[in-house]
Amino acid sequence: MSDVSQINAAVIGTGFIGTVHVQALRRLGVRIAGVLGSSPERGAARAAEIGVGHAYTSLDDLLADDAVDVVHVTSPNHAHYPQVKAIINAGKHVVCEKPLAMTSAQSAEMAALAKASGKICAVCYNIRFYPLNQQAQGMVKAGELGDLRFVTGHYHQDWLAKASDWNWRLQSEVGGALRSVGDIGTHWVDLTSFIMGLKAKSVFADLSTFLPERQRPTGPVETFSSAEGTTEPVAIDTDDAAAIMIRYENGARGVMTTSQINIGRKNSLQWDIAGSTASAAWDSETPDHLFIGHRDAPNQTLMRDFTLMNETGTRAASLPPGHVEGFADSFFAFFGAVYADVAAGSRGDHSTWATFDDGHYEMKFCDAVLKSAQEARWVNLDEI
Repeated sequence: MSDVSQINAAVIGTGFIGTVHVQALRRLGVRIAGVLGSSPERGAARAAEIGVGHAYTSLDDLLADDAVDVVHVTSPNHAHYPQVKAIINAGKHVVCEKPLAMTSAQSAEMAALAKASGKICAVCYNIRFYPLNQQAQGMVKAGELGDLRFVTGHYHQDWLAKASDWNWRLQSEVGGALRSVGDIGTHWVDLTSFIMGLKAKSVFADLSTFLPERQRPTGPVETFSSAEGTTEPVAIDTDDAAAIMIRYENGARGVMTTSQINIGRKNSLQWDIAGSTASAAWDSETPDHLFIGHRDAPNQTLMRDFTLMNETGTRAASLPPGHVEGFADSFFAFFGAVYADVAAGSRGDHSTWATFDDGHYEMKFCDAVLKSAQEARWVNLDEI
């Protein structure tokens, strides 16, 4: 199979991010065989709303469809483990939303199953595919920053800043023991590890829950939407925010903060990497600008322009200079890379999408963070 337009995909989950997946796949030219909702009724209604011609009634119904080549998993976190295992065992490729699993024990099993299957198994860390993040990875690989010493940054949002804000991610039994770290912090961890070519060796974490009780609506609520109607009080045991110190395998150090209660920060991810000869920094709210810092020469701001970028950055760019590439474009670039490998039958030599091994690393990071916060000490990822 050499043409992505001949590939059929199905999407599990019909909420905010499931719809983003459908839109990006359509732009890529992939056929959408159908969607699977949280119930047959919900799936049928959402399929009609987003213009998908078919809604599956169950996972078994979807997996029985021999026409489906790739399944996208955008369901709540607790469903990833059983759904992904069933998909791989059915002989289909899979793209799973982050975090990959609820625990590193689950993700270890999923990574092993993915490797044994020979199928394309990707984790949806789309932020890698902003072109200037790919550019930065190429610069680090080429040695343009020298030896890496220090990385700082954050991922901050405000959509859960009020006690009346509600989403399934607040519930540890559905979203996992970590929320701000697991939901958005893993994006920062994946992105910086990808750019630097380094993995965390140990962590020291402090987790905070500033709203220990929230009002849960008695009806359904979409991600990033406001709840209305009657509510009930619910105790919260997941983190609103976190501060984490990191030691990397080469001796570099890092500091990351995460928050879903920073009022005014709608979706702000920033990283700043310091090397021995230069530094680089990027901000998701100005995604077409890459800061490059120098000691003995003027600092630079590289605007996304594929005539000035390295090969890695250029491959991810799809629009002319001056036409901002944002959130939706990162999914388009990410899926384009994944589906090229699906069409080819294997991961390409230059592929940069996150594998299940990467997803497992992020889950080990999360489990180490949780253990560190509970025991108030540095925790090595090797302990997990």
